[in-house]
Amino acid sequence: QVHLVESGGGLVQAGGSLRLSCAASGSIFGINAMGWYRQAAGKQRELVARIISGDNTNYADSVKGRFTISRDNAKNTVYLQMNSLKPDDTAVYYCNVDYSDAVYRRALDAWGQGTLVTVSS
Repeated sequence: QVHLVESGGGLVQAGGSLRLSCAASGSIFGINAMGWYRQAAGKQRELVARIISGDNTNYADSVKGRFTISRDNAKNTVYLQMNSLKPDDTAVYYCNVDYSDAVYRRALDAWGQGTLVTVSS
């Protein structure tokens, strides 16, 4: 089983920055992709950014140019640097990891518990 620990959420004024982190631990053979999703009140969960390798990333149009996703393979950790934050970025942000488990090498995915980001105007 895989355990994801997220950190870095909080309250920030519009135009400010935050950095989210998500560390994966447990029965992991390898990690394919890591990503961040978000869910605002009354809305569906949506992809924010996803990374397979250093230059293989994709972003939601709404965050392109403002958010940067990166990963540290040695630490099984994914980061989301969020700059120029807007009130519309307010949501619970969830980490997602696509991995293969160490015992059966099955393709699985795991979700973090979520971290709240609130951007005030």
